[in-house]
Amino acid sequence: MIDLKWLREEPELFRAGARKKRIPCDIDGLLALDARARELQRTVEELRARQNALGKQVAKATGDEKARVLAELSELKGALKDSEAGWEGLKKEIDAGLLRIPQPPAAEVPEGKDDTENKEIKRVGEPTRFDFEPRDHGALAEAQGWIDFERAARIAGSRNYVLIGDLALLEFALMRFALDHMVRKGFVPLSVPVLVRSQCMVGTGYFPGGEEQAYRCDERDDLVLAGTAEVPVTSFHAGETLAEADLPKRYVALSSCYRREAGTYGKDTRGLYRVHQFQKVEQVVVDVADAERSLAHHREILSNAEEVLQALEIPYRVVDVCGGDLGAGQVQKFDIESWMPSRKGWGETHSASRFHEYQARRLELRYRDAQGKVRHCHTLNNTVAASARLLICVLENHQQADGRVRVPAPLRPYLGGRERIGRAL
Repeated sequence: MIDLKWLREEPELFRAGARKKRIPCDIDGLLALDARARELQRTVEELRARQNALGKQVAKATGDEKARVLAELSELKGALKDSEAGWEGLKKEIDAGLLRIPQPPAAEVPEGKDDTENKEIKRVGEPTRFDFEPRDHGALAEAQGWIDFERAARIAGSRNYVLIGDLALLEFALMRFALDHMVRKGFVPLSVPVLVRSQCMVGTGYFPGGEEQAYRCDERDDLVLAGTAEVPVTSFHAGETLAEADLPKRYVALSSCYRREAGTYGKDTRGLYRVHQFQKVEQVVVDVADAERSLAHHREILSNAEEVLQALEIPYRVVDVCGGDLGAGQVQKFDIESWMPSRKGWGETHSASRFHEYQARRLELRYRDAQGKVRHCHTLNNTVAASARLLICVLENHQQADGRVRVPAPLRPYLGGRERIGRAL
């Protein structure tokens, strides 16, 4: 959520930010509502002051004077009730409007309309070359008996899958390696709910606007299946005031993730690239409201994910996401796109985002600084490893001519020391 005072002071900054992000919003209309609300607030305060003054007069007045004061009080009570109701209604409208105002992006965020205009800033490794005709991950896994799309569809519909045998073990190995990697770096592991209250989705910026991508459970429970552990982990300290000495908080969580993929009909329907459920290890940082420290954290969490890909010997590139591809709450985002031979290109596998106060304001996540002032925290998050797309990368980049798959060295301890999985095809 945006700081209303900041919006009043720098409306053009928000107009420019919304234009850069290609997010339509009525900033002028919201400011007009705010002006009306403040005017009505003054009216309420004046009526309350008059009511208090008349209340004191009643005790001293007698006869006709008392009757006059009581009559005025009665009339005043109705006017105050109407004014308070109007003021509360405007405040609700303003709060709803603030939820749709995007955070201004950092000045260095590149201009661009969508992901085709993201700016490559780094490339590590070169696209994998083969001296044989490589298989795509789906064909390879089906030939090895490692995956079943047909039975999964009968169980749960399209874009679902069942991993079998060594591929299931490979997924577990990837997730455990990523989790252990982060624990070694001092991140505190959490096991979190994947069913969260709607307020957590609002608090982290997924609602309003992303409802179509979420699986909502029975309305009686007001629960939603989270698309990422970012939601419950960032919400962990919601409503709290933390001590500055206890910051930063660095958390990591492994969870199942659920996404409807609404609007992608007919796109990436085969294989594991765009699915409804997958496993993910997510890193979250909560710290003080300091832009430079946030930027340092951003670089750190990006590096954490790069280290995983380097250890797995996956070629990748890092892109600075352009304004038109940024979400409403992000100040800046770096995507990691890994090489996927079957796509003959790079596929997004990680997104590292910093939000400044955007999420913390919605979640009422605060800290008390050294001067005793209560301030909103800064939050950041990034994927460490997402199972489905990372499985694509491992299978396709490390496949052998005979159809077996070479196991990257860091995963071997989780697979009984095996250097290869599968059988010669």
